[in-house]
Amino acid sequence: MPTRRVRRSVLFVPAIRPDRFEKAVATGADAVCLDLEDGVAFGQKDEARLNALELLRSRPPGKSEVILRVNEPESDLGVQDLEAVVSAGIRPDALMVPKVDEPRTIRALERRFLPTLAGIPLVVQIETARGLAAVEAIATASPNVAVIFFGAVDLAAELGSVIEWDAMLYARSRVVAAAAVAGVDAMDTPFMDVAAPEQLDRESRAVRRLGFTGKAAIHPSQVPVIQTAFSPDEDQVKWARRIIEAYEANEGGVLLVDGKLVERPVVRSAQRILATAEAVGRVIC
Repeated sequence: MPTRRVRRSVLFVPAIRPDRFEKAVATGADAVCLDLEDGVAFGQKDEARLNALELLRSRPPGKSEVILRVNEPESDLGVQDLEAVVSAGIRPDALMVPKVDEPRTIRALERRFLPTLAGIPLVVQIETARGLAAVEAIATASPNVAVIFFGAVDLAAELGSVIEWDAMLYARSRVVAAAAVAGVDAMDTPFMDVAAPEQLDRESRAVRRLGFTGKAAIHPSQVPVIQTAFSPDEDQVKWARRIIEAYEANEGGVLLVDGKLVERPVVRSAQRILATAEAVGRVIC
C-alpha cells in the first residue's frame, strides 16, 4: 500500500514572526503554514513577505509540509505576494488561497502564474457565504486542489452566527461532501481557545467522525492533541487489517466479520485507516 501524504494538522505561523518558524516545524505538525494574510497587520505586509521568502529558501529540516498562505489572490496584496514568489523562483510545498468565492478564482490564479506554480497543491479556504454556495464547483475547479479548508470565523461573521457546533454543522457538512466529490482532503477550522485542550480534543474527534481529515492549529500545544485525534488507534488498525485480510481470503464479495456485514464501502474505509496508519508510522502487526 503506497504511503500517502497526511494532513492531520496545519500549524499557522505569522510570517512577521520568523523566530517562530523553526519551533513550529519542530512540533512535528504535518504541515506548517507561513501566513501573509490575517496573521499580519496591513503595515507589516512587505516585511512579512520578505521574511516568508527567506524562510522558504532556508527552511529547517523536518517532515512538515511548508504551506504559504497569500492574501486574497485577486487583491493588490495577493498579486504582490504571488509575483514575489514567482520572481524569487521559490516554490512552497503548497499554496493556501483564502476567501475563494468561485472556481474562476482558482483557474485565473493558475493561468496568471504559470509555469512557476504549475502543479503546486492548493489549499482552498471556504470562509464566505458565496464560497460555501459554490464549494463543489470550487473543489473540482482544478486537479491541483488538494485540500478544502473550512474557515468558520470569517463565515460566522458574515452570517451573523455563532461559532458553535450546531450553527456550523451545515457548513461543515457541505465542505466534507465537496471534498469527497473531488477526492481531496477536508481541513477543519482552528479551535480558538488555546487554554482548552479537552474541548479541542472533543471537537477534533467530532469533525473527524463527520469526515474531516485534519484540523488547523494556532498554537504549538494544539498539534499533538489534533494529531492524536486524527490518527487511528491500535484497535482501529487491527480492525482494518482483519477486514482486509478476510475480504481478500474471501476473494471479494459480501461476507461477515465479527457478525457484521462487510461490503466494498467497508473495505474502502479499512484501506483508508491502514493508509493513514502507515503514513504516520502507526503500523501494528
